[in-house]
Amino acid sequence: MNVSNTILLSPADNVAVANGRIEIGTVLPGGASATAVIEPGHKVAIKPIAAGEAVVKYAQAIGRATQDIAPGEHVHSHNLVFEAGRLPVVPPSEAEHATEADRARTFMGFRRADGRAGTRNFIGIVASVNCSATVCHSIADTANRTLLPKYPGIDGFVPIVHGQGCGMSGTGDGMMVLHRTLAGYARHPNFGGVLMVGLGCEVNQLTLYGQKGVAAGKRHFNIQDAGGSRKSVEKAMGVLAEIAEEVGQLKREPIPVSEIVVGLQCGGSDGMSGITANPALGAAVDILAGVGGIGILSETTEIYGAEHLLAYRAATPEIAKKLDGYVKWWEDHVAKHGASIDNNPSPGNKRGGLTTILEKSLGAVAKGGQTPLNGVFGYAEKVTGNGLVFMDTPGYDPVSATGQVAGGANVIVFTTGRGSCFGCRPTPSIKVATNSTMYHQMEEDMDVNCGVIASGEKTIAGMGREIFELIVETASGRKTKSEDFGYGDNEFVPWHLGATL
Repeated sequence: MNVSNTILLSPADNVAVANGRIEIGTVLPGGASATAVIEPGHKVAIKPIAAGEAVVKYAQAIGRATQDIAPGEHVHSHNLVFEAGRLPVVPPSEAEHATEADRARTFMGFRRADGRAGTRNFIGIVASVNCSATVCHSIADTANRTLLPKYPGIDGFVPIVHGQGCGMSGTGDGMMVLHRTLAGYARHPNFGGVLMVGLGCEVNQLTLYGQKGVAAGKRHFNIQDAGGSRKSVEKAMGVLAEIAEEVGQLKREPIPVSEIVVGLQCGGSDGMSGITANPALGAAVDILAGVGGIGILSETTEIYGAEHLLAYRAATPEIAKKLDGYVKWWEDHVAKHGASIDNNPSPGNKRGGLTTILEKSLGAVAKGGQTPLNGVFGYAEKVTGNGLVFMDTPGYDPVSATGQVAGGANVIVFTTGRGSCFGCRPTPSIKVATNSTMYHQMEEDMDVNCGVIASGEKTIAGMGREIFELIVETASGRKTKSEDFGYGDNEFVPWHLGATL
């Protein structure tokens, strides 16, 4: 409901959200007047809230008042604190339904030898260790300059480099996660072929990456064996020419939309994220789930406080229990490092109107729509099944998206209120703006404007349909704005676990 430049998300709420600057004296829902200037995206009390009482938004508690708050007062960090207690779960509303026509649709993609569906036709140059990163960049640059013009069917040569691979234990969680992430990229359906390059003496040896379970067309060698850096680039050109000859002949073909796997991301959130873009993306996910596709919700630290809503929707008790296990791991993990998960909202988040992790999490969960939760996966694990699933990742966007892509996401949709710039080759990233001001300021980076929901020009369901259509178009080859600019070479960031030795 929109009243006097405010948005009331639920009749149960005791705060409304400013849908534009609210001046002192503005009449609010419930009849009170604003007693302070309220900036866009920030909260204003519409009912009396006693000290210690729950502040309610999305019909859920987002924290406790630290002092008495009168109707019309600004509600933010100065009078609202993190609180782990929850209100009872409110059953989800009716999900957006996919039509029979939706279920019969196809997109134009690349069918790989292992049966999976790609939305792009890249060739990857994957570093096993940080020591080979510069050579991998040089290989990709040379290939894009000399080979790519000969093969218009190839989207490009992509360097996949990172800061790990040595100075770490050869066993344990750190190596397991790195290996799983690199193997996931090596077999990703958006890569028609892969060349892996190592130094030769690192902990993360190339021999760990056997042909089985990794992308067809994969080759590998070590710089030390090739005779040095320049000779490695020369050697790579011969190998890549062979791969390109095969991969360059591939053509797009009709593939059922049920084979689209979308990673759901949000970054640079603001007070409108959970009101416009995230619910609209959730409506698109409901349609995607209805056609048999997969939406991957992630960022465990950013669903903290709202995990009960996902557990309520879990298809089985085992799925809910697995999700709870990851949440408890994070509680223990951050405590060991003297941190709190409530530290998560960044200064930019708070300037945009978000106060606590509960508030941010309730908005973040909205990206998953209303569909049941059908699975829970570890970081970078291969995602299977259909519908909405959850992957355990940190909240840091590049690390989280890297895990989703390693798990098989062939499209990413990324909502932002502050203007995050991001790409994650080989997977295209669709950027969705939460507010019209930022969209028009950064239109060269944003693909969709969900600010029109706040202005009343379009509905959440209508924007959800538009996002779904753009997902299908993007899967079929339409370039996103982040792809046009060239984002994606520097955003491969595997989750670093364990000691640096």
